[in-house]
Amino acid sequence: MVQPGQLFVTMEPQPGLPLQQFHEWYNNEHGPTRLSIPQIFVNGLRYQATDGQKPTFLAAYDVTDMSHLETESYLKLRANRSPREAQTIGQVDVVRYFWDLVDTDQSPLFLPIEKLTNDEAEGISLAVVHFTPNDEAQEKKFEEWYKAEYAPAMSKATGWLRSRLYKTSTLEGTKGPASFWAMVDFAKGTSLSTDTTLPPASTKSLSTIAQVKAQRTYSLFYVFGAGKRDLHHLSQLDKAQSTFVSADEQTRTTNDPEPVIESTVTTADGLVIPYRLEGNTDPKAPTIAFCNSLLTSLKMWDPFVAILKSKRPQYRILRYDTRGRNAIPSPPTPATLSLVSADLIFLLDCLRIDKLDTLIGVSMGGATTLRFALDYPDRLARYIACDFNAASSAANTEAWKGRIALAETPRVEESGKTGIQHLAGQTVERWFHPTTMTAKKDTVVPWMTEMVATNDIEGFRYGCQALWDYDMKSEIKGCKVPGLLVVGDGDGKGALVKAMDSFRGQIGPKEEGVELAIVPEAGHLPMCESPEGFWAAVEKFL
Repeated sequence: MVQPGQLFVTMEPQPGLPLQQFHEWYNNEHGPTRLSIPQIFVNGLRYQATDGQKPTFLAAYDVTDMSHLETESYLKLRANRSPREAQTIGQVDVVRYFWDLVDTDQSPLFLPIEKLTNDEAEGISLAVVHFTPNDEAQEKKFEEWYKAEYAPAMSKATGWLRSRLYKTSTLEGTKGPASFWAMVDFAKGTSLSTDTTLPPASTKSLSTIAQVKAQRTYSLFYVFGAGKRDLHHLSQLDKAQSTFVSADEQTRTTNDPEPVIESTVTTADGLVIPYRLEGNTDPKAPTIAFCNSLLTSLKMWDPFVAILKSKRPQYRILRYDTRGRNAIPSPPTPATLSLVSADLIFLLDCLRIDKLDTLIGVSMGGATTLRFALDYPDRLARYIACDFNAASSAANTEAWKGRIALAETPRVEESGKTGIQHLAGQTVERWFHPTTMTAKKDTVVPWMTEMVATNDIEGFRYGCQALWDYDMKSEIKGCKVPGLLVVGDGDGKGALVKAMDSFRGQIGPKEEGVELAIVPEAGHLPMCESPEGFWAAVEKFL
C-alpha cells in the first residue's frame, strides 16, 4: 500500500556559519539533489520562522511513498555527502522527522505550491501544531477530534488554503503514542497568531485526548526545482567558499571573478542537459536564454555573452547544450523540433523560470526558437531567431544523411583524420564567411573546428534529424510572440538571406511580419564570426 508523507527538517545554523554560506549550500547542492529524484520527492519548500522561536529554518519535502526513504536512491544521498556538505551540515543543528499523511482538506483556491511561480509562492504562511495523545488508546479519538473540530475551525480562518494532518511515520519505529502534526497553509502574507493556529473553539474537549507540545509559524521563502539556480547567495561568498565541484563533476560553482553555476538536469527520457547560469544575480532578474546550433556547444555564445554582460547587465543569462551535443538517451530515437523545444521547457521548469525575457537561437537553435515561440507563447516575451529556415527541404535531408555517414567513418584517407574531424573542417568552411576564414584563421576557425569535432557522434546522428521533414510555414502566421530574424550576409553565399526574407512577412499577425537584420561579413554563425556586428543587429530589439 502506498503511504504518502513528508520529510520535515528543522535547522539552526551555529554562530560560526555565515548565513549566506548556509543558504548557498542548501539551495545549490542539498535541496536540488533531492528534487532530482521526482519518483520520491514531489517538492521541496524552505521556510523561515515568523514567531521568534528557534530553530529558525524549516525544509519540507512531500514524499510520494514513505517506503522510498528506505531505498538506495535516497539513502545514498546521505551516505555519499560531498566534503563541503559534510563540513557545512556539521555546523547546523538539524532534526529530521518522517511523517505519514493522515488527512488533507483544502480550499477551492488552493494550488500545489510547486506549481506556483516564485512570486506567487514566496510569502505563503504556514502554521505547524504538534499534538501528543495522552496514551495510545486516544490516537483514534484524536483523529476524530481533528476532523470534526480542528480542521473545520481552521477552514474558517482568514486566508486559509489547506490543512493536513500527519503522524509519526512507521519508519521511525517509535514505541508508545504517536505524535501528530497539523500543517496549515495560509495565503501569502497572512499574519498568524496563537488563536489562529489553535482557535479556542476547537480545543474545548482536546485536553482529555491530547496535549499541545508546540506551535510554530513560518513564511515560505524558497521553492526548489531540480536545477541549481541561486546566484544571489553565491555572489556573496569569497573565492574559497564559492568554488565547488561535485564528485561526478557535473556541478561547478564559483564567484571568481563573477558568480557562475554550471550543472545538469535529466529529462524523463534520460537526456542529461548541461547548462550554465550567470549574469545578474537578482532572483527576479529577467532571463535571456540561448539555443546553440547543431554540432556546437553552449560555449559558442562566449564572445557575444561577454558583450551582452557589458551592455545589458540587468539580465540573467542561461545557456545549455541541445539534444545531441553530448549524447542521446538509450534507446536512441530521432530528435524533432518539438522534442528539443520541450527540452528547454523542462530546463526552465527545473530552474523555476516561469517566463523568458528573450530566447536567442541560431541554425537548428533558430528553428527551435521559432518552434518554442509557437508551442509555448506564454513562456516567452520575445525571440531572436538566426540563420535558419521555416521549413526543411528534401535536399537538406539527403545532405544530413551524407554527413552522418562521414562522421561515422573511422578514418578518412584524404585527410588522415577521423570522420567527425574531417566533417568539422568541412562544416566550418561551409559555415563561415571567406573573411572569417582568412582574417580569423588562427583564432575563431580552430576554436569552432575543435568544438564541432568533439560532438558525440551518435548524438549527431539522432540529433540532426530534428532538421529533417519539418515545416512551420503553415503555423507562423499565428505566432503571438514578438520576434526578430537575423542572418549573416554570406550564409549559403547569400541564399539564406533571400530565404529568410521570403518568410519573415508571414510571421505573426502584422502585415509586415517581423524585421530581418543582416550582419555584414558573416556567415552561418554571425555571433561567433562578428560578435560586434551581431550586437549591432540586435541591440535595439534588446
